[in-house]
Amino acid sequence: MSEKSGKTRSSKAFQAVLIFGLISLFADIVYEGARSTSGQYLQLLGANATAVGFIVGVGEFLAYFLRLLAGTAADKSRKYWPFIFAGYGMLIVVPMMGITSEWKFVLAFVMSERIGKALRNPAKDTILSHVAEGEVGIGIAFGIQEALDQLGAASGPLVFATVFRVFGKSGLSEYQHSFRVMTIPYALMMLVIYAAYRKVKKDKLFELGEIKRGADEKMQKIFWIYTLFTFFTLLGFANFPLIGYHLKYQGILTDTQITLLYSFTMIVDAVVALIIGYMYDKVKQRTGNKQGGILVLLFVPFATTLIAYLALGTSLVSIVIGLFFYGAVMGAHETIMRSAIADITPLTKRGTGYGIFNTAYGAALFSGSALFGFLYDRFSVSVIQVTVVVAQIAAIVVFFVMRKQISAGKALAD
Repeated sequence: MSEKSGKTRSSKAFQAVLIFGLISLFADIVYEGARSTSGQYLQLLGANATAVGFIVGVGEFLAYFLRLLAGTAADKSRKYWPFIFAGYGMLIVVPMMGITSEWKFVLAFVMSERIGKALRNPAKDTILSHVAEGEVGIGIAFGIQEALDQLGAASGPLVFATVFRVFGKSGLSEYQHSFRVMTIPYALMMLVIYAAYRKVKKDKLFELGEIKRGADEKMQKIFWIYTLFTFFTLLGFANFPLIGYHLKYQGILTDTQITLLYSFTMIVDAVVALIIGYMYDKVKQRTGNKQGGILVLLFVPFATTLIAYLALGTSLVSIVIGLFFYGAVMGAHETIMRSAIADITPLTKRGTGYGIFNTAYGAALFSGSALFGFLYDRFSVSVIQVTVVVAQIAAIVVFFVMRKQISAGKALAD
């Protein structure tokens, strides 16, 4: 390939990465707008903390467990785009949340939205990682996508906050009107998905013939260690719906203030995603080890612990600082933890790898969310905080096992 044609392909790949980022932007306006208010909305509809924790946990589990089936099916069929169109299309249930006042129906819509995410993500991440690999940089590509993703995630809650502000209250009708407004970004998202499909196909950025090579490759040991590390970090991760429930239940902040703080965490997420994505690629280059970028994740267990001690407090200052760390951890999860899968799995098994990894990811979120909701109702915040510390100590132990494995792999390669 000539230097000129190589630059042309890199330019086309970068354009495709940006288009994928726009898909995430509009998608996040839709579902993160709903996510920022789901805890408060369910509380308004009469659900208790145990129900909120269980609902959120089951939804998250479905969003990740079903990725194993979706990723494996995408790899075997090599029909990645139908999964993307179907998965994003199911976001229509978010506007539909504005037509009911029964929390059981809201639960059904939440489940459907999460199932849609399960269908689309392994296929989307497989295509995006392949487009970016060797052309843009996997860490940078996922960092750009996450930054645009979180701009959307910050904008979604602002829609709700604006409606609350305009009407001067945050009652049932205001929540429902906000959900219905999400029809607009949903329509824009579907148009951009079609543009991405046409772009990738026209520029031949994802050739199915390339996926046939090395079909007998297996998952490396580092993949399983890395998945275990992620599991423990997420087991002690306090989800925002529970934090939002806590802030509303204790009367610490208003609904509008809670949604604005969620937007703040998404902005932090976007900034951190760009920085950590760049660092991930640089560490790989500096160490000469494709798996070396994983080592930037050491801060995650410590930051996750701080979230539980600060965001579940009563002081506004501590809550804001805690949510800053929440955004930073989310930036790491959504950027590095997805980039790493592309670097530690063979292309032929990448959809499956994302599926397995996300199943463990969802199991941890479900377990932590359900457990924290139960502990919040039955015991106290301090019991949740102790539980978080135990989980993060386990994560740190696994991290150093993982670092040893990466070093051993580099030595063998040398």
